[in-house]
Amino acid sequence: MLDRKKYYLQVSLNSSLDKARQIIADLPYSDRIIIEAGTPLIKKYGAESISKLVWWWQQKSNLINSTISQQTSNIQPNAFDLITMLMNPENNKFVKKKNLQQQKITTTIKPYIVADLKCMDRGETEAEIAAHAGASAAVVLGSAPTETINCFITTCKKLGIDSMVDMMAINQPIKILRQLKTLPTVVILHRGVDETEDNKSKILPIHQINKIKGSYNTMIAIAGGDKPREIQSAIFNGANIVIVWKDFYTQTSHTTNIANDFLKQIK
Repeated sequence: MLDRKKYYLQVSLNSSLDKARQIIADLPYSDRIIIEAGTPLIKKYGAESISKLVWWWQQKSNLINSTISQQTSNIQPNAFDLITMLMNPENNKFVKKKNLQQQKITTTIKPYIVADLKCMDRGETEAEIAAHAGASAAVVLGSAPTETINCFITTCKKLGIDSMVDMMAINQPIKILRQLKTLPTVVILHRGVDETEDNKSKILPIHQINKIKGSYNTMIAIAGGDKPREIQSAIFNGANIVIVWKDFYTQTSHTTNIANDFLKQIK
């Protein structure tokens, strides 16, 4: 589950499974990286795409932990450690220190995969599809009928995954939240791709963050901004998650730099 005290970078993967696998392999290993099975990816490959992303992150975790564990096992005691071991074998500080390092290093980061279903109807069914595929969270549209959103959130909670409501094209998201029986885990404030192409002056809906947080205890994600300034502005204004996709559409060295910079600069 998400930690409200942390800031997350959500990487939306939308092109192909091959490119998604390459991007996951190059991303930094961090519990603050969220992987999203984007809507185009799910439409192209089905629920299998969600399961694939989960599996590839687990493989990445196993590979990293195996490599570091091997490096840790090769640590040798220095002269002082040897003397200490001989004088007091029952209180072997070197072994204890080594075991502690081993425990810390080999802590596995559970993959957090978001299924961007953009659910508009059949809330229970679509939430079940995401959960059974291994997703940690799923997305319903804020423009869906209130009954669908309520059903979606309830089913997600029952199945142990987080619910996200995408408020794209919703001028006043707070009005949607007022109608819900239960709050979602995350509210996504979203500037769409097509509307950005047609209107270059369209700004991210950052102004909605404080309006929502002033009344509701829910996490906020900002989607639609990939520039460093937009990412920093979203976090500065209270967002918990920044969703990016454009620079992660294809695997490049630039994508890895963006993720690393986020983890270093935003803590």
